[in-house]
Amino acid sequence: MADGGEPPPKRQCVQNLQIDSSGSLLPQGFASGLVGAVQQESGRDTHGSTSLTQQVQRTAENLISEPAGPGPLSSRDRERIATGAYSQREEALIKREQDGDIAFRYVLNNNDPQNLIYLVGLKNIFSKQLPNMPKEYIVRLVFDRRHRSVALLKRNGAVIGGITYRAFHAQTFGEIAFCAVTSHEQVKGYGTRLMNQTKEFARTIDRLTHFLTYADNNAVGYFEKQGFTRDISLERERWQGFIKDYDGGTLMECVMHPQICYIGLPDMIHAQRIALDDHIRRLSHSHVVRPGLTHFIDTATAGGFGRSSRYSVIPIGDIPGVREAGWTPSLASVQQQQGVGGGGSKYRLVLDRGRPPADPAPENLQVFLRSLMEYIQGLEESWPFKEQVAVQDAPDYYDVIKDPIALDVMEERLASGCFYVTLEIFNADLRRIFENCRFYNAPDTIYYKLANKLESLVNQYLTTHLLFDEQEEEAANPAQA
Repeated sequence: MADGGEPPPKRQCVQNLQIDSSGSLLPQGFASGLVGAVQQESGRDTHGSTSLTQQVQRTAENLISEPAGPGPLSSRDRERIATGAYSQREEALIKREQDGDIAFRYVLNNNDPQNLIYLVGLKNIFSKQLPNMPKEYIVRLVFDRRHRSVALLKRNGAVIGGITYRAFHAQTFGEIAFCAVTSHEQVKGYGTRLMNQTKEFARTIDRLTHFLTYADNNAVGYFEKQGFTRDISLERERWQGFIKDYDGGTLMECVMHPQICYIGLPDMIHAQRIALDDHIRRLSHSHVVRPGLTHFIDTATAGGFGRSSRYSVIPIGDIPGVREAGWTPSLASVQQQQGVGGGGSKYRLVLDRGRPPADPAPENLQVFLRSLMEYIQGLEESWPFKEQVAVQDAPDYYDVIKDPIALDVMEERLASGCFYVTLEIFNADLRRIFENCRFYNAPDTIYYKLANKLESLVNQYLTTHLLFDEQEEEAANPAQA
């Protein structure tokens, strides 16, 4: 099958094809290898029979002519939707295939010298990476003419990994016997790409619809990432008695869809994401990015001195995109009735223990927020959050945290007297401090723990200094409560 030369410049599902006398495309050694496999599986002597050979050739022609699936998309579409981590790794390996750094070969024991060299390389890797497997057993399966292998090659032709499986063509499933990548080439994504290439060869050349394998405890996680599951959907009579049972192994199955090109998954995922994004754009304007507000900068420039000029009030209807999102002036009156800066609030502020709770009028709210800020600043747990994170201390902080906030910023906004017009706005900024800290830091760090502790203390303060209407009613009517 393989010629041992330089890897091809582009990825291909079937490589090194030859044209038979009838003009159809067949991979080298494929027809003869498949005939031999069918003969050994059926146990019948078909030597000299031309009907079986013709049948296999017709099957091969159908396989080769089957469409491979979605092709690559244009660069314009690639810039439109960001790819995920899986697609990025796959695309990087596809680029290496196109550059000729790595290649994948479909190998079988058909007496081809180059194939035998690849099989020896696979045998050596399996023997080293699978020390619990007897070497004689590995040799017997790798060189068995009924087995197929997919070899991962470097530019110099050296084998650095591979998968060996037996194809049961009559039952349309395959049993994976060995799967390994040499130790110094692991953790590079080769395992996933190798499995995808194996699925594509099995789907297009061997016409398989399922893969079965017995995975040990160390391999279960890998196979689960490759789409294998412990739930066996294949009819039991199709596989029972054909595959080998292994003590301590977990039987897993992977179903291969006949219309999916497994070596083109990044392109398929990208096309699906573009289609979904197009549908969302037809239903909403969430993709529209409007320019930022210049109101505060313009006001500060016109006002001259004073920090409070930075936060002069802007009508909500003047904010770009608010009216387009469905806001109307009538909603403002509804908000006032529900307590946003008005007397219809559902809670009262406890400003002094000796005085009755007060409505969250603007002046009362400012007094309450200043008291809350003083309380937070006085807590020992607040020291990491008093100032914004310095780049010298965490160089990548502002690459990870896109909406930073700190207590000194909140103090400046509070001093303006017109930024925190509701308790909800103040609370949103305060919670963002804790959320940013937990997002950036690991759970076992002191900062993560201090964020949890400080948030708990803030919750306790709000519980004792906010009195909701339901609590007032219960306090006024203890008998009914």
